Amino acid sequence: MHEAPQIEIPDPSQPDRGRFDFALILAAVAVLVIVGALYFLPGRQSPPGSAPPGTHFVFGAAEHAYAARMRIENIALSRAENFLHQEITTLTGELVNGGDRALRGAEVTIEFSDDLNQIALRESRPVLTPVAPAVAPGERRGFEVSFEHIPASWNMQLPAVRISGLQF
Repeated sequence: MHEAPQIEIPDPSQPDRGRFDFALILAAVAVLVIVGALYFLPGRQSPPGSAPPGTHFVFGAAEHAYAARMRIENIALSRAENFLHQEITTLTGELVNGGDRALRGAEVTIEFSDDLNQIALRESRPVLTPVAPAVAPGERRGFEVSFEHIPASWNMQLPAVRISGLQF
Protein backbone atom coordinates (compact mmCIF):
# COMPACT_ATOMS: atom_id res chain seq x y z
CA MET A 1 0.00 0.00 0.00
CA HIS A 2 2.82 2.26 0.59
CA GLU A 3 4.67 3.23 -2.57
CA ALA A 4 8.36 3.79 -2.61
CA PRO A 5 9.46 7.23 -3.84
CA GLN A 6 11.03 7.17 -7.26
CA ILE A 7 13.85 9.41 -8.36
CA GLU A 8 14.23 10.10 -12.07
CA ILE A 9 17.78 10.37 -13.32
CA PRO A 10 18.17 12.26 -16.63
CA ASP A 11 19.70 10.32 -19.48
CA PRO A 12 23.14 11.86 -20.22
CA SER A 13 22.90 10.81 -23.89
CA GLN A 14 20.06 13.33 -24.55
CA PRO A 15 21.17 16.96 -25.04
CA ASP A 16 19.63 19.80 -23.06
CA ARG A 17 16.60 20.96 -25.15
CA GLY A 18 16.44 24.32 -23.33
CA ARG A 19 19.69 25.56 -24.84
CA PHE A 20 18.69 24.43 -28.35
CA ASP A 21 15.30 26.19 -28.14
CA PHE A 22 16.94 29.40 -26.92
CA ALA A 23 19.46 29.35 -29.80
CA LEU A 24 16.66 28.75 -32.32
CA ILE A 25 14.63 31.68 -30.98
CA LEU A 26 17.71 33.91 -30.99
CA ALA A 27 18.46 33.02 -34.63
CA ALA A 28 14.86 33.76 -35.67
CA VAL A 29 14.99 37.17 -33.97
CA ALA A 30 18.30 37.97 -35.70
CA VAL A 31 16.82 37.13 -39.11
CA LEU A 32 13.81 39.37 -38.42
CA VAL A 33 16.09 42.25 -37.37
CA ILE A 34 18.18 41.91 -40.54
CA VAL A 35 15.11 41.81 -42.81
CA GLY A 36 13.67 44.86 -41.02
CA ALA A 37 16.94 46.77 -41.33
CA LEU A 38 17.14 46.07 -45.07
CA TYR A 39 13.56 47.27 -45.50
CA PHE A 40 14.17 50.57 -43.71
CA LEU A 41 17.63 51.35 -45.15
CA PRO A 42 18.04 54.80 -46.69
CA GLY A 43 18.03 54.96 -50.44
CA ARG A 44 14.77 53.20 -51.04
CA GLN A 45 13.06 54.48 -54.14
CA SER A 46 10.13 55.94 -52.31
CA PRO A 47 9.68 57.02 -48.70
CA PRO A 48 7.08 55.45 -46.42
CA GLY A 49 3.67 57.04 -46.90
CA SER A 50 4.25 57.82 -50.57
CA ALA A 51 2.06 56.63 -53.40
CA PRO A 52 2.57 53.00 -54.40
CA PRO A 53 5.00 52.41 -57.26
CA GLY A 54 3.29 52.70 -60.64
CA THR A 55 0.70 55.18 -59.35
CA HIS A 56 0.27 58.13 -61.68
CA PHE A 57 -1.88 61.20 -61.25
CA VAL A 58 -4.20 62.47 -63.98
CA PHE A 59 -2.83 65.08 -66.36
CA GLY A 60 -5.81 66.03 -68.50
CA ALA A 61 -6.66 69.44 -69.95
CA ALA A 62 -7.67 70.98 -66.58
CA GLU A 63 -4.54 69.70 -64.83
CA HIS A 64 -2.32 70.76 -67.73
CA ALA A 65 -3.74 74.31 -67.61
CA TYR A 66 -3.30 74.47 -63.83
CA ALA A 67 0.30 73.17 -64.05
CA ALA A 68 1.26 76.47 -65.73
CA ARG A 69 0.52 78.16 -62.38
CA MET A 70 2.74 75.76 -60.44
CA ARG A 71 6.44 76.36 -59.86
CA ILE A 72 9.29 74.12 -58.79
CA GLU A 73 11.95 76.11 -56.95
CA ASN A 74 15.17 75.61 -54.96
CA ILE A 75 16.21 72.42 -56.75
CA ALA A 76 19.37 70.88 -55.31
CA LEU A 77 21.24 67.59 -55.62
CA SER A 78 23.23 65.76 -52.99
CA ARG A 79 25.03 62.43 -52.94
CA ALA A 80 25.56 60.09 -50.03
CA GLU A 81 26.53 56.50 -49.38
CA ASN A 82 24.17 54.10 -47.62
CA PHE A 83 25.06 51.18 -45.34
CA LEU A 84 25.54 48.87 -48.32
CA HIS A 85 28.15 51.27 -49.77
CA GLN A 86 25.80 52.26 -52.62
CA GLU A 87 25.87 55.87 -53.74
CA ILE A 88 22.45 57.51 -53.49
CA THR A 89 21.63 60.74 -55.34
CA THR A 90 18.91 62.84 -53.73
CA LEU A 91 17.01 65.63 -55.47
CA THR A 92 15.30 68.17 -53.20
CA GLY A 93 13.08 71.08 -54.15
CA GLU A 94 9.96 73.03 -53.33
CA LEU A 95 6.60 72.79 -55.03
CA VAL A 96 4.84 76.19 -55.08
CA ASN A 97 1.08 76.34 -55.65
CA GLY A 98 0.61 79.60 -57.59
CA GLY A 99 -2.99 78.84 -58.51
CA ASP A 100 -6.32 79.21 -56.73
CA ARG A 101 -7.06 75.54 -55.90
CA ALA A 102 -5.79 73.25 -53.16
CA LEU A 103 -3.68 70.33 -54.36
CA ARG A 104 -3.95 66.81 -52.91
CA GLY A 105 -1.40 65.17 -55.19
CA ALA A 106 1.41 66.06 -57.58
CA GLU A 107 3.81 64.09 -59.73
CA VAL A 108 6.98 65.36 -61.36
CA THR A 109 9.03 63.99 -64.24
CA ILE A 110 12.78 64.25 -63.73
CA GLU A 111 15.17 64.07 -66.70
CA PHE A 112 18.91 63.64 -66.33
CA SER A 113 20.89 64.52 -69.49
CA ASP A 114 24.24 63.36 -70.87
CA ASP A 115 27.07 65.38 -72.45
CA LEU A 116 25.22 65.46 -75.79
CA ASN A 117 22.07 66.85 -74.10
CA GLN A 118 20.26 63.59 -74.68
CA ILE A 119 18.12 62.12 -71.93
CA ALA A 120 20.16 59.64 -69.90
CA LEU A 121 17.40 58.91 -67.36
CA ARG A 122 13.73 59.92 -67.17
CA GLU A 123 11.57 59.02 -64.18
CA SER A 124 8.19 60.19 -62.93
CA ARG A 125 7.68 60.27 -59.18
CA PRO A 126 4.92 61.46 -56.85
CA VAL A 127 6.12 64.35 -54.66
CA LEU A 128 2.79 65.12 -53.01
CA THR A 129 0.45 62.28 -52.09
CA PRO A 130 -3.16 62.28 -50.91
CA VAL A 131 -2.06 61.03 -47.45
CA ALA A 132 -0.25 64.38 -46.85
CA PRO A 133 -2.13 67.60 -46.09
CA ALA A 134 -3.26 69.51 -49.18
CA VAL A 135 -1.12 72.38 -50.50
CA ALA A 136 -3.29 75.50 -50.30
CA PRO A 137 -3.12 78.28 -52.90
CA GLY A 138 0.07 80.34 -52.41
CA GLU A 139 1.64 77.65 -50.19
CA ARG A 140 4.93 75.85 -50.83
CA ARG A 141 5.89 72.31 -49.88
CA GLY A 142 9.34 70.72 -49.90
CA PHE A 143 9.96 67.37 -51.53
CA GLU A 144 12.76 64.84 -51.82
CA VAL A 145 13.35 62.10 -54.40
CA SER A 146 16.18 59.53 -54.14
CA PHE A 147 17.86 57.65 -56.98
CA GLU A 148 20.00 54.58 -56.46
CA HIS A 149 21.21 54.25 -60.04
CA ILE A 150 21.92 57.12 -62.42
CA PRO A 151 23.70 56.24 -65.67
CA ALA A 152 27.43 56.96 -65.82
CA SER A 153 26.78 59.09 -68.94
CA TRP A 154 24.97 61.72 -66.82
CA ASN A 155 26.58 65.15 -67.32
CA MET A 156 26.50 65.92 -63.55
CA GLN A 157 24.22 68.95 -64.11
CA LEU A 158 20.87 69.62 -62.42
CA PRO A 159 18.12 67.58 -64.07
CA ALA A 160 15.06 69.09 -65.74
CA VAL A 161 12.04 68.81 -63.43
CA ARG A 162 8.49 69.39 -64.67
CA ILE A 163 5.01 68.68 -63.33
CA SER A 164 3.44 65.68 -65.04
CA GLY A 165 0.40 64.93 -62.89
CA LEU A 166 -1.95 66.70 -60.46
CA GLN A 167 -4.83 65.80 -58.18
CA PHE A 168 -7.17 68.47 -56.82
